[in-house]
Amino acid sequence: MGWYTNVIRLLGHRPWFATLGRTVVPVDRWLQQRTGGRLTIIGRTALPSLLLTTTGRKSGLPRTVPLLYAPDGDAFVITASNWGQQHHPAWSANLLAAPDAVVAISGDREIPVRAVLAEGAERERVWPLVCKVWPAYDTYVERSGRDVRVFVLTPR
Repeated sequence: MGWYTNVIRLLGHRPWFATLGRTVVPVDRWLQQRTGGRLTIIGRTALPSLLLTTTGRKSGLPRTVPLLYAPDGDAFVITASNWGQQHHPAWSANLLAAPDAVVAISGDREIPVRAVLAEGAERERVWPLVCKVWPAYDTYVERSGRDVRVFVLTPR
């Protein structure tokens, strides 16, 4: 990994960085959608990212959010860390209610997926994968005081 990625990963542990991250999510989503995933706020080559589109559990409308992921074979592992906040992000409740979703990575490539909440031994197996991508997830768990949901997204 390059120096830029290393700096971003170190800054991820700082509370101010999480606050900034939450603020720029709408801009990052817009940027990724407009460039077909070629550009993100954190830089395309820095960390693996995707756009996750879920179905709103209340509205029934598509909801898209940019997320980091860890590859696990053909699957994508994502966390509902919510930048270390004390509540789960809305998109994770959407996945629990309707596990079929769509992932967009690398431009026009859209992949229909089915989300499964990782629990027990499966969670233990995939947690190190996501922490290797973004070590601050451990910090977010401590800061939030909650169990952070982890999902495995398998292509349908």
